[in-house]
Amino acid sequence: MSAVPSVPVPTARTQVALVTGADSGIGRATAVRLARAGMDVGITWHTDLKGAEETADEVRAHGQRAVVAQMDLTRLPVAAGTVDELCDRLGRIDVLVNNAGTGTMTPFVDLELDTVREVLDVDLVGPFLCGQKAARHMIRQGDGGRIVNVTSVHEHQPRVGAAPYCAAKGGLGLLTQVMALELAEYGITVNAVAPGEIATPMTGQEDTDVESTSRPGIPLGRPGDAREVAAVIAFLAGPDAAYVTGASWSVDGGMLRMGPQAGSHLERDDWRRP
Repeated sequence: MSAVPSVPVPTARTQVALVTGADSGIGRATAVRLARAGMDVGITWHTDLKGAEETADEVRAHGQRAVVAQMDLTRLPVAAGTVDELCDRLGRIDVLVNNAGTGTMTPFVDLELDTVREVLDVDLVGPFLCGQKAARHMIRQGDGGRIVNVTSVHEHQPRVGAAPYCAAKGGLGLLTQVMALELAEYGITVNAVAPGEIATPMTGQEDTDVESTSRPGIPLGRPGDAREVAAVIAFLAGPDAAYVTGASWSVDGGMLRMGPQAGSHLERDDWRRP
């Protein structure tokens, strides 16, 4: 009796994620979390190559591929071409996380036009163009995809001194909804994640122990950890969120719920100044 030939066991294709601004903070935590989920990761950086390489090392430590590329979103539309570059190097794209961002704390009447344009380019036009590039690749691939735009609680509520930042994040939130509607027919979901105060280099809290840091105005009483934001992004990028699109997920310890209540209990008008 002849032996039955063995049949190769099909293996699932490794998914590829691209995370912008992944050299530190939420971007790094997200890249590592997606690697833990079995994804290869493209990592972009603006000024911190060393930080990007450290993120790549963490991704590789989870057994996944990592490639690094510089992306300066003040140089548009050229910078968005980094999405094409990373897709070529990694072979495809299944997940885009638009995380790179910047901000300013300048009174509205003192803002310079160049500053406004820079914040809008990095926080709104850049994600628009990167999302467009990624969506085109996903449509050509023909098997869907995930786009997650990292906004802010200031997608939903204003902050004194942050006019261009709030305008950009609010715009990115509504852009997310339009993208979700238009890309749904291709099996591409698009969602926003809106962090509150998170202990990252951007907020001057690198290596902060969030559990021992008091924030009385936040219902959970502390700032967030970047890994807590990354966990929500990873959920939206994964199979369990296949029926979730066009939503904005606040990761803020309850901060947004405090708006009117906090305002009614202020005893000084310090909030009028950045």
